[in-house]
Amino acid sequence: MAKAAKTAIKTKDQKAAADAKNWTKVIKAVRSPKTGAYTFKEAIVHKDNVKDFLAK
Repeated sequence: MAKAAKTAIKTKDQKAAADAKNWTKVIKAVRSPKTGAYTFKEAIVHKDNVKDFLAK
């Protein structure tokens, strides 16, 4: 049964699934100037803009 459900989800909207492959979750460690501890910035960005996000 699970295989049929997965197949139905995959074939339901192939254009959206193909577009979703162009997005990436990026996690960047940022050091706090006040305490020196690391915090993490998370964002979902287009795969073409990953370097821009990490450069900021």
